[in-house]
Amino acid sequence: QVHLVESGGGSVQSGGSLRLSCVVSRSTYNSYSLGWFRQAPGKEREGVATIDTVGYSTYVEHVKGRFTISIDHAKNTLYLQMNSLKPEDTAMYYCAADSNRRPAYFVLHNPPSVDYWGQGTQVTVSS
Repeated sequence: QVHLVESGGGSVQSGGSLRLSCVVSRSTYNSYSLGWFRQAPGKEREGVATIDTVGYSTYVEHVKGRFTISIDHAKNTLYLQMNSLKPEDTAMYYCAADSNRRPAYFVLHNPPSVDYWGQGTQVTVSS
């Protein structure tokens, strides 16, 4: 069992920045692909950024150059640095872990296949 606890969401103006954090409970998390997903009202959950067990990371096209996913292994913590935020980035953001050692690209584009989820943290970007 893996527990994921997100924090760092909030309200910012367009162009602002936020850093999301996700503490992963299990010490063997480095055998899991990890990622950030988001869901806006009325929309399907989409992958934002993922990183797999060999350290390869990938991003959905419309956040490339603005968002950065990273891991602090000493703190068992996954981060998502979000810069140049836009109103369309407004959503509930979820941290997730996939135990099946699948590549980052697969995990990014197949949210229903991911087996562990955090409770979510809200990000609101105003224009």
